[in-house]
Amino acid sequence: MAQAFWCWLILPILVALITIPHLRMVIMHSPFASMLLAFVMGIGYGIGGTCFNISIRYIGFSLTYSIAVGLSSILGTLGPPLVRGQIGMILARPGSQWVLAGIAAGALGIAICGTAGRMKEHNLEAGLGRPAEFSLGMGLTLSLVAGIFSAVYGLALDVAAPVADVAEQYGAGVWKGNISYIFVNSGAFLTAIAYSLYLARRNSSITQLAVLPADAGSLRVAKNHFFALMTGTLWYGQFFFYNLGHVHLGQQYAFCSWAIHMIMLVLASNLLGLAFKEWKGCAGSTHLTIATGIAVLAVAIVMLTWGNYLGGVS
Repeated sequence: MAQAFWCWLILPILVALITIPHLRMVIMHSPFASMLLAFVMGIGYGIGGTCFNISIRYIGFSLTYSIAVGLSSILGTLGPPLVRGQIGMILARPGSQWVLAGIAAGALGIAICGTAGRMKEHNLEAGLGRPAEFSLGMGLTLSLVAGIFSAVYGLALDVAAPVADVAEQYGAGVWKGNISYIFVNSGAFLTAIAYSLYLARRNSSITQLAVLPADAGSLRVAKNHFFALMTGTLWYGQFFFYNLGHVHLGQQYAFCSWAIHMIMLVLASNLLGLAFKEWKGCAGSTHLTIATGIAVLAVAIVMLTWGNYLGGVS
C-alpha cells in the first residue's frame, strides 16, 4: 500500500510537475478520451500485477516470471502496431527482420531462463517435498492472465500518446511521456489499493501501517516505510528511463522499446542472481540452462540494437 501510493500516485505527479511545462494547460487541452482510456487500461495493468503476485504462490517466481514477462514482451510489443495496422509498414523498413528476430529470441531466452528457474527450484527443494500450495493449473492460469494484462501497460502508453503530443507542443521535449504516467499509474494504483484493503480487512492488519505487532522484533514502521519508498522509487525509475529510450528510438522502431525493456528485466535479474550466488548448489545441467538463457537474451539485445541501427542509417 505504501509503495503503491508513492510510485503509482505521488511520483508520477511530482515528476510531471517538474518536467512538463504548463502541466495544467496540457491536461486541459488533451483529449479526454485518451486520458480516460489510459486510466482504465492502467486498472487492467494493476490486475495483471496482482495475478502475478498470486501466481508466485502456486508455481514459484521463476516459472511465473518466464510466462508472464514473455507473454507481456510479445503482446506489448506487437499489440500497438497491430491495432494501428502498421505491421506491414514495419516489415518493409530496413533492419525489420533483425528487430523481429530479436523479439523472438528475447521470448525464447525468457522461456529458457524460466526453465532454468524451475530446475533450480527442483534442485533446492530436493528432499523437502513439493510446496503445500503448489498448483500448476491455477498458477499457469494466473500467469497467463498476468502476462496479458501486464502487456496492457505498453498499450496504455501508446493510447496516451496524444496527451504526450500536447505536452510536446508546450515545450516538454524528450520528457513528454512523463505525463502519460499520471493516468496509467493512477489506474494501477486504484487496483493495488483495492486489493491491499481487501487483504488488510481479511487479515485485520491495516493498523500495521502505523504500529507493528509486539512480536515483530527490532523492525520499525519507519524503516519499513523507507524501504517501501525506495522500492517505489526504483520501480518508477524504470519507466522514467523507459520513456527517454522510447523517445530516442524515434517513430521507426519505438514499438520495440517494450521488448527491450522486458528482455533487460529478465537479463539483469538473472545476472544479479548469479552474482549473489542464488544458483549455488544447483546441478550442472541447471547452470548450463541458465547460462544458455542469458546468452540468448544477450544475443536478442544485440539483434534488436543492430536492427534499429540499420533502420536509423537508411
